[in-house]
Amino acid sequence: MNIRKTIKTTLFAAALLPCILCAQAARHGDEDQPIRTVIHAGHMLDVKTGRMMDNVTVVIQGDKILSIGPLAVGNPPAGMKEINLPNATLLPGLIDAHTHITYDPNFGYQELGVSIPKEALIGAKNARVTLEAGFTTIRNVGARGYADVALRDAINEGLVPGPRMLVSGPALSIAGGHCDQNLLPFEWHAQAEGTADGIEAVQHKVRETIKYGADVIKVCATGGVLSKGDDPRASQYTLEEMKAIVADAHRLGRKVAAHAHGSQGIAWAAEAGVDSVEHGSYIDDAGIQAMKTHGTYLVPTLYLGDWMAENAAKIGLPEMYAGKMRTIIPIARQNIKKAFDAGVKIAFGTDAAVYPHGLNAHEFAVYVKLGMTPVQAIQTATVNAADLLGWKQIGSIEPGNYADIVAVNGDPTKDVTLLENPAFVMKGGVVYKQK
Repeated sequence: MNIRKTIKTTLFAAALLPCILCAQAARHGDEDQPIRTVIHAGHMLDVKTGRMMDNVTVVIQGDKILSIGPLAVGNPPAGMKEINLPNATLLPGLIDAHTHITYDPNFGYQELGVSIPKEALIGAKNARVTLEAGFTTIRNVGARGYADVALRDAINEGLVPGPRMLVSGPALSIAGGHCDQNLLPFEWHAQAEGTADGIEAVQHKVRETIKYGADVIKVCATGGVLSKGDDPRASQYTLEEMKAIVADAHRLGRKVAAHAHGSQGIAWAAEAGVDSVEHGSYIDDAGIQAMKTHGTYLVPTLYLGDWMAENAAKIGLPEMYAGKMRTIIPIARQNIKKAFDAGVKIAFGTDAAVYPHGLNAHEFAVYVKLGMTPVQAIQTATVNAADLLGWKQIGSIEPGNYADIVAVNGDPTKDVTLLENPAFVMKGGVVYKQK
């Protein structure tokens, strides 16, 4: 009888063991679940519809948004963090599609004294400033020595705080073009690392930049303003070279951003299939039509004109740059307004580094002055920019998206300048600023 009893007890224990293990696993699973955060806010802007929602609760688990519903203030369960913003308006984290995060306003021959390691450190400083300004995602379009790749990876690894980053590494340029190194004389044989001429060379350069970590390809399709010896109106890469660049980039899963001021370069860039044209200062009817036909985004960078008008003399902007700046700014405003009115797709971009990082949101007011509504301006830095970057989990506050959220005190659909001073910034469920 004792033997039978022992056998029965053993079999019962064996049968019960999986249930015990399941229960323990469930308990451990609960303990391992990311902490939930609840934000109670007076208002939230649905950027997809432009509708303002009142008295909302956003529930966050880990780095993602779990749910959105009506206000439900109460005693949160143990382990749940509660944030109350009764006078604030929530918006998705803002996106700047044109930055140079590893540079500061530093023009002319003094640029030559800044090393690539120092630029990486400058980038770490600017990353924090940009994030606290409400920009939780940026696209960096041009950096020396892949310093932006290193910064992106450091942010992703949690070594330094900063926004989500898509980066280009060195921009592609023709010899002597806007993105080449033109400040040193012949005997230095100086050339920027993105310089490439001819179809075979540009194909190799696209592959090389991807090899070293580029998420997006930046190409200088025309001359520029802050460069020596070139004309912003002149096209630089040929149509055939740009088609080769785009074909390789797209085949390898990278989008292409084209710096283009001149009308011919804009039209060729759109025809070649680039995903965005940056600046677009001399855009004309043909360029507008080409961009609409090919679904190309325009990324205007307009506030820099206002900042430069006030600060060019103070910072000692060399005349070789200042003269071009004075010419191009008023023309750009007129032409880009035509693009706005014609319905060209617009994504928000600033060229931050031409002016200090952290002032990015001043761009919104310029868009409104040129005819956008505040909601339309906000959409350029949220749903539109997310579409351009190809990131589906940013650009709006909705379940499943990253918990990238900013808040302002007041109604930004009535006063878009409120975005220049956010009261609250969250990226991936982590609060980086709260006043």
